[in-house]
Amino acid sequence: MDERTWLTQRFEEQRPRLRSVAYRMLGSLSEADDAVQEAWLRLDRADAGAVDNLPAWLTTVVGRVCLNLLRTRERRREAPLEAYVPDPIVGEPEGAVPEHEAVLADSVGLALLVVLESLNPPERLAFVLHDLFAVPFEEIAPMLDRSPAAVRQLASRARRRVQGQAPTPDADVRKQRVVVDAFFAAARNGDFEALVAVLDPDVVLRADGGGDRNRPSVVLHGARTVAGNAVLATRLAPLVRPVLINGTAGIVAVVAGKVFSVMAFTVAGGRIVEIDVLYDPKRLEQLNVLGGK
Repeated sequence: MDERTWLTQRFEEQRPRLRSVAYRMLGSLSEADDAVQEAWLRLDRADAGAVDNLPAWLTTVVGRVCLNLLRTRERRREAPLEAYVPDPIVGEPEGAVPEHEAVLADSVGLALLVVLESLNPPERLAFVLHDLFAVPFEEIAPMLDRSPAAVRQLASRARRRVQGQAPTPDADVRKQRVVVDAFFAAARNGDFEALVAVLDPDVVLRADGGGDRNRPSVVLHGARTVAGNAVLATRLAPLVRPVLINGTAGIVAVVAGKVFSVMAFTVAGGRIVEIDVLYDPKRLEQLNVLGGK
């Protein structure tokens, strides 16, 4: 086996983990793939024989690439995108799509990714690498040009925010599905009180239409407010297809043969605590959700 073939095989062994790191860093499947590809290009140009720990070296490269992308994104963004919903990973209700299984290995839900979007780039890097992938602070510090102690503080600050804002979904997906089905049954029947009953009093609905004039982006708070604005759910109720979204119960709505929206539900304590809706037509087309079917 020649050196390049050996190197390619070693890289492919690491690809699923690197993609998982990049997806959690960026919340974008296409950008995650770009970051992993950039890591391969840098490895191909490097002296691989001088790399003592290839997995750690590749994780560092992907971390740096993602950090630069986040900083660029932050500079370009004129104002915070309050209703931004990260790219969902959609799978059949009985299991994840095979190519996504590694990305979903630690079940990072959309609710967590939304909170990660609120972190600044150094906080996100420190939290994702240390808390989600057990990378030591000593290895993260050079990426941020800070001391390990300073990186520890970044991760701690990010952790407090995540623990305070990201709800933990109920573990049983089947029970989650019962609650989601009850939500759409109430929507179909126009039963306002039944809708309120399946919603947590402090439920948050986040709908990302991507700036399309016909698909406004909104954030709603509170059970009665969300139930009172469930017009979209009422219209889509007959058209929904149950799926898994980032490992939890969700739906895809198909209208005239095209995916109209993806709705992820975070169910905790037997009630819906968060609804994340992506109905940006451009992003849905790029994601090719369920092959567009």
